Amino acid sequence: MSTLTIRLPDDTAERLRALAKSRGLSVNKLIEEMSAQAIAVWDTETRFRVMSAKGDVAKALAILDDLDAKGAASKS
Repeated sequence: MSTLTIRLPDDTAERLRALAKSRGLSVNKLIEEMSAQAIAVWDTETRFRVMSAKGDVAKALAILDDLDAKGAASKS
């Protein structure tokens, strides 16, 4: 496991602490979960771009549907 030091404005750091507390998480766990979500979105977009370059419309549309579902789930 790696340790990463980041610099944030004080107000941003405080808001992250408040968000973590409201979810019953440590700031570390909150950042870990948010990072995992961001990476999943990036991976999905990357897969979509590769498949769309190959011209497989059905697979590309399936990925878009999956992305829409993930986006809706993260908003609830």
